[in-house]
Amino acid sequence: MFSTELANFFPIWNKLTDAQQQRLITAAEIRSAKGGTVLHNGSMDCLGLLLIRTGQLRVYTLSSEGREITLYRLFELDTCLFSASCVMPDIQFDVIVEAEKDSEFWILPSCLFKDLMEESAAIANYANQLISSRFSEVMWLMEQIMWKSFDKRLAAFLLEECALEDTMSLKITHEKIANHMGTAREVVTRMLRYFQSEGMVNLTRGTVELTDKKRLRQLSEK
Repeated sequence: MFSTELANFFPIWNKLTDAQQQRLITAAEIRSAKGGTVLHNGSMDCLGLLLIRTGQLRVYTLSSEGREITLYRLFELDTCLFSASCVMPDIQFDVIVEAEKDSEFWILPSCLFKDLMEESAAIANYANQLISSRFSEVMWLMEQIMWKSFDKRLAAFLLEECALEDTMSLKITHEKIANHMGTAREVVTRMLRYFQSEGMVNLTRGTVELTDKKRLRQLSEK
């Protein structure tokens, strides 16, 4: 049962030898974390490879002034490689990984994953694909920040949050939005108030309710 479930969360399981599979089964462990728990904190921290079983993780970085910006999120069946950053000494990319919601995940020890990368072309290629995919997401984010105005980015963020939470009424603070988007809370507050004056959202304490999803989508796509 244990091996069958782990196989479902490790995309290249069938490309591994029986011995490699057994090493993963023996070493892997399931852990859980409450929402808001920091799981990995920068390149000096090497937790191990994470395979997300349930929940939602947030991967973000900090500016020199301590300002946060979300790089990407991880969901069920996703893999977090940067939590095992010590297996990639040539990549200097400090990120923080936190459980955004109550989550459960497999942890594969970094030392084991490094050994398997050295002996298995399938795992080495898989790791390279993960790195490429995540850097593509980061580059897309950078393009959005550089070339897209904040009102369009905020509209897109609100729509994305509604899709993730399956609700038009978001329980989220202005500070939390600012942390996701890499800006100051005051900037978020001013833009949300503008959206409210235009009838696109309704603001109450700790809640942003989308009242004109169509206009927000039109704004985000300009």
